[in-house]
Amino acid sequence: MAQNKKVQLVASGDLRLSANQNCWAAQQDMEKRLTAAVAAAGYEVERAHSYKADEKHGFIASQREGIEVFKKIDPTAPLIVAEAVWQYSHHVLAGLTTHRGPILTVANWSGQWPGLVGMLNLNGSLTKAEVEHSTLWSEDFTDDYFKGKLRDWLTTGKCTHDLKHAKPIDQVKLDPAAAELGKELAAQLVREKAIMGVFDEGCMGMFNAIVPDHLLHRTGVFKERLSQSALYYETLQTSDGEADAVRKWMEDRGMKFHTGPKHETDLTDKQILLQCKMYIAAVRIADDFGCDLIGIQYQQGLKDLLPASDLVEGTLNNSDRPPVRSRDGKRVLFEGQPVVHFNEVDECAGLDALLTNRVQKARQQPVETTLHDIRWGDRDQSGTVKDYVWVFLISGAAPPAHFTGGWAGADGWRQPAMYFPSGGSTLRGVSKPGEIVWSRIFIERDAICMDCGRGHVVELPSEETERRWRATTPQWPIMHGVLHGVSRDALMAKHKSNHIQVVYSNDAKAADFTLHAKAAMARELGIKVNFCGVG
Repeated sequence: MAQNKKVQLVASGDLRLSANQNCWAAQQDMEKRLTAAVAAAGYEVERAHSYKADEKHGFIASQREGIEVFKKIDPTAPLIVAEAVWQYSHHVLAGLTTHRGPILTVANWSGQWPGLVGMLNLNGSLTKAEVEHSTLWSEDFTDDYFKGKLRDWLTTGKCTHDLKHAKPIDQVKLDPAAAELGKELAAQLVREKAIMGVFDEGCMGMFNAIVPDHLLHRTGVFKERLSQSALYYETLQTSDGEADAVRKWMEDRGMKFHTGPKHETDLTDKQILLQCKMYIAAVRIADDFGCDLIGIQYQQGLKDLLPASDLVEGTLNNSDRPPVRSRDGKRVLFEGQPVVHFNEVDECAGLDALLTNRVQKARQQPVETTLHDIRWGDRDQSGTVKDYVWVFLISGAAPPAHFTGGWAGADGWRQPAMYFPSGGSTLRGVSKPGEIVWSRIFIERDAICMDCGRGHVVELPSEETERRWRATTPQWPIMHGVLHGVSRDALMAKHKSNHIQVVYSNDAKAADFTLHAKAAMARELGIKVNFCGVG
């Protein structure tokens, strides 16, 4: 490491000024604790960019700004990327790709904004870009695990973690029937092919979420590049009557919208009306192009034109959803099935969702699948569950089939104003207890890879659920997840994304089978598969 014992520090932030301003206090607190930990190890932190008094935060807030910052950093210096917030990885990716010194990504163990999600996205992006790096996380930066690994990095330029929970599929004895099903489904996909409708790529700087075409084509999946301007136009062509019918359908099944009169702070009837129109528009465009799945970016551009797409996204992923007819009224589109949707246009999650859907359908298991953020985790403070319980929290919507009570267990709250100026309803609920298969597709060394495993969802007392919601974002749907054979630190060390894909099965035996079948299908498609914690 550097002879002068100095370490450079950068902090990537959001593209939205309101988010950077609101989250700056948490970043300051995190950097203070991290700086003290580095000092205790005998090194000094130098912040590579200053606080911006006019903007009231100290984040790198654009790709251009990040490039300018890295021009002034010694490319051989040890460098920490410190994150207490959601961040846009492309703000710093350009500079990190040519940085030759040791790189360490660090997050605070908090569900607040959250740094864990931001760091995991950056780790996945760096992995895809083939940028060597180490990673660490801590609740207060004083625990022995963190201090020991930090010392390793400071002295050697690297720190590593135990990854024995993950093993290649070739070391796992697959269920023969599951392996055969996976092989058949893979052959069918390559033969018949599928279309992934992409409403603009690159949501929120998630470089890791874009699957290169030359890799995707080998799986039999091809992108239909759609424009969000087309979605906006089609939304405006949809009648109020059709949209009102969608809302009535939801409310008749028990969903409750928490509305108010003020657009800037409340969920309004007009916002919901536009979301229902967008839902109809999305289904019709998916049908127009013969898409097998679609992904809406929403955030940039569309956020200035329409309310959030989350109510749309969660509804699309549900089999039981408001019917949408073709423009001439002669057909019900995608009747009785989801219009598979990958949130935040995460194409890795989209490919995963497609494989999941095919396997689940073939076994007559629940087909509703969604991604969640790996938002945070904690021990159950009520003492109900002894296992470590993750907070899987998607940023706005999950399919109601996942909720306790289904549609009757769903409610809609206005999206937080600092992220969503145009508002819009979330599709919120508490995920029901049950057996799940989890997975994540990612890109490493110019290859599609997949980590997968088993888990279950636990039911926690309402007070504990509320505590977890208050520590994160209470407007968003929550899943109390327990992963089998994968510890907190093992998941953080290995996972290459802020997102995790989940799907329910009817029982543990069915979940074990579908896990093996999906893994086998992925392998047949040329995907490098790791079983994590099971097998």
